[in-house]
Amino acid sequence: MSTLGTEEQAVVETVADWVDREVKPVARDLDHANAYPEKLIEQLKELGIYGLAIPEPWGDAPVSMPCYALVTAELARGWMSLAGAMGGHTVVAKLLLAFGTREQQDRYLPKMATGEIRATMALTEPGGGSDLQAMTTVARRDGDQYVINGSKTWITNARRSQLIALMCKTDPAATPRHKGVSILLVEHGPGLTVSRDLPKLGYKGVESCELAFDDFRVPAGAVLGGTEGKGFAQMMKGLETGRIQVASRALGVARAAFDDALRYAQERESFGVPIWKHQAVGNYLADMATKVTAARQLILHAAERFDSGQRCDMEAGMAKLFASEIAMQVALDAVRIHGGYGYSTEFDVERYFRDAPLMIVGEGTNEIQRNVIAAQLVKRGGLDRW
Repeated sequence: MSTLGTEEQAVVETVADWVDREVKPVARDLDHANAYPEKLIEQLKELGIYGLAIPEPWGDAPVSMPCYALVTAELARGWMSLAGAMGGHTVVAKLLLAFGTREQQDRYLPKMATGEIRATMALTEPGGGSDLQAMTTVARRDGDQYVINGSKTWITNARRSQLIALMCKTDPAATPRHKGVSILLVEHGPGLTVSRDLPKLGYKGVESCELAFDDFRVPAGAVLGGTEGKGFAQMMKGLETGRIQVASRALGVARAAFDDALRYAQERESFGVPIWKHQAVGNYLADMATKVTAARQLILHAAERFDSGQRCDMEAGMAKLFASEIAMQVALDAVRIHGGYGYSTEFDVERYFRDAPLMIVGEGTNEIQRNVIAAQLVKRGGLDRW
């Protein structure tokens, strides 16, 4: 069942068909070679994926957040790295739409809609992790410019992006700390070094990099929205989109693992019957399908609340927490059902098992999600009435 209208359902089905036709046949080889998917990225541009969040006059009519979530899940069902290649891009587009000046919107959004400009976020620091207020990257005002010094790490698409939404401190002495945080819209140039691509367990093909800023200069107009000190609140809103996106990636990985396990359980025989007829395997499949379905509903609930304009950090956190945890469980159970073949690089389930942990720690660890959920439960006086 879908909550989408006919046109948006057709968008999701178009992406699903493309994934089956173009992505699945090549994903395993690309992943094992850790090769950037140039051809697939160009096809994503042609499909309009990079512009899904960008409305007129800068792009075509945008899709709803539920549609965007299900498109993301389809991409991840084919290869999780593909969903990562457009995840941060969409968050930056949403940030520009919600908070950018008209000049910033006109400068970036038309080319972002076509994928000519691809964007990413730079939040995490080597010593900070999920504690964003503890960041040490500083942008000091110098006339009509800012001079940036500091470092970021685990920045997806950093080498191939043209625009970086950099979270940094413009007033390190501010109290409370978050009042001194701003987002700067940064383009590559002298003083910004992409120092290395980090080696990873999974999430292959798409780069995750370390960035170093050494007296890197940007114009004063690079501050998102034009006013200092609003970056923390802006990024918290952006992370609602980011967490729905990461939850959707996890859903796609879980769905791929389940589909492979269900197919294998019908093809593989032991003791004279297909293995799904053995109660142990049948129970795994039943639990996997239930978890995948529940994760999908949580994601759609958060996405619909986002579109309604209501605060959805708790709902997005719940979706991200649950979907990422079940993706790990479902991927492991898919390995179990495949037996020895599940440990072979000739089967895709080992890739799902390597990709799944990223969603547990990415976009705020699940431990942070639990903190967010608990704080919001207290603030809201518990769950809403049914």
